Amino acid sequence: MLSEVQLFIGGEWRGTRETLPILNPATEKVIGTLAVAEAADLEDAITAASEGFRIWSRTAPAQRAAVILRAAQLMRARQEEIARSITLENGKPISEARLEVIRGCEFFEWDAGEAVRLYGRVIPSAPGIRYVVMHEPVGPVAAFAPWNFPMSQPARKIAGAIAAGCSIIIKAAEETPTGVTHIARAFADAGLPKGVLNLVFGVPATISEYLIPRPEIRAIAFTGSTAVGKHLTELAARAMKPALMELGGHAPVIVAEDADPVAAGLACATRKYRNSGQVCTSPTRFFVHESLYRPFTEAFLEKARSIRVGDGMDPDTQMGPVANHRRVDALEALTADAEAKGARLLCGGKRLNREGYFFPPTVLADLPDEADVLKTEPFGPLAIINPVGSLDEAIGYANSLPYGLAAYGFTNSAATVDRMMQEIEAGNLSINTLEASVAETPFGGVKESGLGREGGAEGLHHYTVVKNVSLKIA
Repeated sequence: MLSEVQLFIGGEWRGTRETLPILNPATEKVIGTLAVAEAADLEDAITAASEGFRIWSRTAPAQRAAVILRAAQLMRARQEEIARSITLENGKPISEARLEVIRGCEFFEWDAGEAVRLYGRVIPSAPGIRYVVMHEPVGPVAAFAPWNFPMSQPARKIAGAIAAGCSIIIKAAEETPTGVTHIARAFADAGLPKGVLNLVFGVPATISEYLIPRPEIRAIAFTGSTAVGKHLTELAARAMKPALMELGGHAPVIVAEDADPVAAGLACATRKYRNSGQVCTSPTRFFVHESLYRPFTEAFLEKARSIRVGDGMDPDTQMGPVANHRRVDALEALTADAEAKGARLLCGGKRLNREGYFFPPTVLADLPDEADVLKTEPFGPLAIINPVGSLDEAIGYANSLPYGLAAYGFTNSAATVDRMMQEIEAGNLSINTLEASVAETPFGGVKESGLGREGGAEGLHHYTVVKNVSLKIA
């Protein structure tokens, strides 16, 4: 069981009159309660963030980095406790939850290093004149994180904001609130000044519409669906505020005719069902050269059918439940639509007949272009495998949607690699690997998959403003 999850405002934990239940998706049972912020709580968070920014923005970068690193060390030491809470609220296998904790710590550690490397520059000029370019923290940030990675997704936003010298009010997902509370506790224990990090929960639309227009809030960061991202971007635009948007995807995988189909099939199936397929970069649309289609599909199916589905607390579990009943309903509807339009269902497709939101690894093949799942991100353990006759055809399918977050390719040809690099429309392209994002590389999408970048040397840019100083020396 989880205890009551409270708000964290101005360095203090607080409960509220209204609460929401927290469910374990493996059992559908209530395992805790969540405080719901009221207008007064949000007002207090804005006041706290404004005061926290005044202090933190004037703190030396090396001191900011030291606090971040201390917090990361505490989270590493608390890995097991954090991982167990993630599995209880999200359902993912405990082994994946442990890795998520480490991944979140890596974001903090990388951005701590970047805090002392936010270099400006001096522009060459005439005698007696100096042009100095400075990168200053933008101000208090309002950030919104999703439910699929309860610790590492909030970590990415918190890390970038506070490393740059900003304060932050973060609203993490109400379904999975405890991951971010562990971050807040670690930073409080590490000596972060009060008000630099504030944590609220509640009705998402109410919180975003309260925080974003406020003049004290100077930047927005969001990870989630494209539809919600567009709405929040519109709210930010009305107030002329920068908005970092990491939005939906529908990642294509191109398996070229010179690739190893068996190795590619096994690797793709292993990655596809990570976090029950609830990953914005999850490989989903597999376009396989027709000469490799059969061995690739057989290898993929062999792996998919072998995956052990169960409660994430069971150490033998390889895939947990999906997050909620809405995901189950969506996955069943997409599968039924594809079958009705002529697709072949090779495995899975129906909710498992047991307690919990369990949906098995599912594979659809030979889908017609009009199948809904070819256009709609399933965000679950559902894979689509279609044959293609050429690289041109594969790239055409890969680029056919308005999304461009992640894409993947398998090939042993330098010429094919070059074409993929030049022609595939995605913010993140991985070739012969399915790792789309690490702390030291920039991450984000093109087209309707988002704006801006998190991670890498670029990751702090969203949280800064550029000031040019022109100085005449007498």
